[in-house]
Amino acid sequence: MLDHLEDNIRRVISDIQRRMLEKVIENWTSRLDYIRASRGSPMPEIIFKIRRHGGRVRSTTPAEDRYIILSAKRNKRTTAQQVANQFLAASGKQISRKTVARRLRGGGLYARRPVVCVPLARQHRTARLQWCR
Repeated sequence: MLDHLEDNIRRVISDIQRRMLEKVIENWTSRLDYIRASRGSPMPEIIFKIRRHGGRVRSTTPAEDRYIILSAKRNKRTTAQQVANQFLAASGKQISRKTVARRLRGGGLYARRPVVCVPLARQHRTARLQWCR
């Protein structure tokens, strides 16, 4: 009697697995532009040409992103607004300071916010360091 139940359970599980597999394949292949059957092979060869997702077009290219990160790394005291102005002078494209901040964050740089006070000059910093010592 137990063998009969085990066989039924196995049959049900295999049926569920088959249905799940069919559903997964159906969902996966519906995202592809097309499927091509290869010659002489029983399995279809799937061409990976996935549709592009919709959304807003980026205002900068990857090369421009690298330029923004590089210009911020050259002078660590520049603000995001100053980097945006440098980018405008170099490329002729206007981008916001928020865009610059996002690109820098993507490159691993943080805290490029506009400063309210005037940045300290080198002599101010050395005098402050001397005072601390």
